[in-house]
Amino acid sequence: MEQTNVSVTTYFIISGISDNPTIHLIIFIVALLIYLLTLGGNLTVLLLITTTRQLHTPMYFFLANLSVLDISCSTITLHKILLSFMTGDKSVSVVGCMVQIFIFFSMSCNELLILTAMSYDRYVAICNPLNYHMIMNHRICALLSTVCWVLSYLENLPTLVAFLKLSCYKCNIINHFFCDAVPVIKLSCSDTTFLEFYMLSVGGFIAGMPPFLLTFISYVFIISVILKIPYSIGRHKAFYTCSSHITVVILLYTTLVFQYLKPYSLVNLDFNKVSSLFNTALVPMLNPLIYSLKNKDVTRALKQRFFKCPQN
Repeated sequence: MEQTNVSVTTYFIISGISDNPTIHLIIFIVALLIYLLTLGGNLTVLLLITTTRQLHTPMYFFLANLSVLDISCSTITLHKILLSFMTGDKSVSVVGCMVQIFIFFSMSCNELLILTAMSYDRYVAICNPLNYHMIMNHRICALLSTVCWVLSYLENLPTLVAFLKLSCYKCNIINHFFCDAVPVIKLSCSDTTFLEFYMLSVGGFIAGMPPFLLTFISYVFIISVILKIPYSIGRHKAFYTCSSHITVVILLYTTLVFQYLKPYSLVNLDFNKVSSLFNTALVPMLNPLIYSLKNKDVTRALKQRFFKCPQN
């Protein structure tokens, strides 16, 4: 039920990807297929990493963290499409909506931090290979992972508090398929100037810029070392070990910058839903495919585990 000039709103209605009821079944089938592929792909990666001794290395430890984040991100963003089609209930409480925004932003920040840790792992492996196992030991990997998870949630707590303080909304219908920050801000009739400034500042200069710079600097050193390798086969092999990570980094940063790092007054909500679908659904689905297709260790473990191929 739409409400205008509401001073107190207790729940929101998630409008979904389209208002056309004739294509709801198609949207449900596509969303379900994407979610099942994401779930299956990332669970397969997790299974291979946990059960294959050759994959018990720092790089795959961080990849396992990335798979957990991809599963969580898809679940929290796509579940409303699936549940609303099956139950017909499109409502979500205000507090539940704000918590969803908080968790989604925290997971996105966490993914950037995990990718930064993976870039540091590649830097040590290529630039300091003799001391790799001493530097990237189990304790350091566990510490880096813990810092990524804790820091990503702590830096978004002020955002959660700010959203909970929004006091009124123009209506209670969110033009999106999940509770995202941009449509909620545009829906609010409260003064959101500080919230918008804070989110752009945190997203651009705290959550986004340091991980990007650290990743960029790591690859500057990595590329400089690779270019000094005298043999083309050695250079190709070194580049190949980083190609999966670089691909995922480019995909994630491109979608996040394109979607969030611009003034919210210029955002078209219908177009924003399409970009959000790519960021929250397709990227988590593509990540395990990228690492599987471009990584010989993963494909070898996959063949041994599921196709019983002998080890070379």
